[in-house]
Amino acid sequence: MTLVTNDAARGCVTVRWNDDVCAQFPWAWLRDNCPSGFHPDTGERSFDLLSVGADCQPQNVWVNDGVLMLEWLGENHISQFDLGWLLDHRPGKAMDDPADIPYVAWRGDIGAQGIPRANAQDVMQSDQALLDWLRETRQSGISIIEGLEDRIDAGMDVARRIGFLRETNFGTTFAVKSMPNPNNLAYTSDVLPLHTDLPNQELVPGFQFLHCLANEAVGGESTFADGVAMAEDLRAEDAEAFGLLSTIAIPFRFQDANTDIRWRRPVIVLDDGGQVTQICYNAHIAGVFDMEPDVVAAYYRAYRKLMAKTRDPKYVVNLKLRGGEMVVFDNRRALHGRASFDPSTGFRHLHGCYVDRGEFESRMRVIARNLADAQKDDPTERLAAE
Repeated sequence: MTLVTNDAARGCVTVRWNDDVCAQFPWAWLRDNCPSGFHPDTGERSFDLLSVGADCQPQNVWVNDGVLMLEWLGENHISQFDLGWLLDHRPGKAMDDPADIPYVAWRGDIGAQGIPRANAQDVMQSDQALLDWLRETRQSGISIIEGLEDRIDAGMDVARRIGFLRETNFGTTFAVKSMPNPNNLAYTSDVLPLHTDLPNQELVPGFQFLHCLANEAVGGESTFADGVAMAEDLRAEDAEAFGLLSTIAIPFRFQDANTDIRWRRPVIVLDDGGQVTQICYNAHIAGVFDMEPDVVAAYYRAYRKLMAKTRDPKYVVNLKLRGGEMVVFDNRRALHGRASFDPSTGFRHLHGCYVDRGEFESRMRVIARNLADAQKDDPTERLAAE
């Protein structure tokens, strides 16, 4: 039996379910989330909170057939809440999110064989295969798609299966190969130390897709490292250094003949709970550090500690992509780089693009919802559940 109490002293309605789960629902929260205040087609809130007083309160509260009923004082309005919905959305409980996949940190000892892999045809044709691959990529921050067709757009087709491609000053897609008069180290044959792309952007690009069309030159191995593992090791070893890198924003800047894009952010970004959610490390486009003079020496000490980790083989996975393979990685987590190569020994051509984290996570939620709905509608699944 569900017990409901209108607690005037606390300004809330208390609901206790049969399984002894108890939750408090402030009056303002209940009025703002009344189901009638949402558009029936779009699901967006159409209720204007300022149309009622800040002291709104229910004068009568009762339960009718699994529905919480609230008659509001001074209004000709009764709100009706499904008790199951209230249980799932009670204050203090985050909404269930199929895209909320916890990170699993990794280091160099996983080797190239430890990177999750998926087949291009499976991902393109099966929503379940796509969801499985997205989950693995979200968890590890990196994966490899195998079996791509030998055409430039093949990798981009996989990316578009997820969502919109992110356009930057380098275009919507970009060719990674040695070229004359480059405006970025990626377009040379030089060694490319571990880094994350474009921390100078207001919104750092999310997942990067690099489709290998040819990799015949001597050298040119790709390198990857998990920035979360580096940051967490730094936190354990040197809390002061971790604190400086996660609280002091530094300038990043990319400029060429047509662009001058700048932004400030910490190298290590934390969420509200203190978990590492983003690494913004790119020594080549870091601006001139401009923190207060009395912090500079300590900051450089911390910065060098993280930089040393990017050179430590303990963290690095080396692999040489082959034609038909595409590496996909979270650009706000996984650092990537490249060994130098000799373009006179063979052609090396990768084709890339970005899909932002929001698009990536949206696709996970939509597929999970659609698969769950299909399972509910399947009579054989319903019988099995019964």
